[in-house]
Amino acid sequence: MTPAGLPEPRILAEIGVPTAARMRCLGRQLAPLLRAGDLIVLNGQLGAGKTTLVQGIGDGLGVRGPVTSPTFVIARIHPALHGGPALVHVDAYRLSSPAEVDDLDLDADLERSVTVVEWGGGLVEGLASSWLDVTIAAAGSGADPAQDTGGEAAEADQPRTVLLTGRGERWAAVARSLQLALSGATG
Repeated sequence: MTPAGLPEPRILAEIGVPTAARMRCLGRQLAPLLRAGDLIVLNGQLGAGKTTLVQGIGDGLGVRGPVTSPTFVIARIHPALHGGPALVHVDAYRLSSPAEVDDLDLDADLERSVTVVEWGGGLVEGLASSWLDVTIAAAGSGADPAQDTGGEAAEADQPRTVLLTGRGERWAAVARSLQLALSGATG
């Protein structure tokens, strides 16, 4: 059962990603489906490949880079180089409440940007009526990476499983397009 007020989740894709290079490729394949106003919430343990995926999204969106982890600055804005939406890349690891997220004023940029939040589960969903949850786990781990907040960093080319779950009307409307675009993500 979904908590009151939250959109029903819809699993859009589950993809095996064997290497960091393929994780970037997945981000590049996802990027053309993204538009200003989209919120993406990334979940996964340290070293899972969250920033690597965002690097691919940044490449695909054609934003000014390099895209690096915003761990110590919390948020970075990467302007579009060719007229598309900017990329707002947030690392919420050090944030402990939605009130701290609110202090970042992410909603001020949300409608003009693609906003990607690492470690954002439980903190940023109130920013939009629709969002894409992306969970990255070591392939075959069976663990719930959304609950893992530390531990050993994963190896760079350890196989991963990426689960994309859409919430809200926006992701229900593009579900088939997303599945088609990502069908060759690891090929």
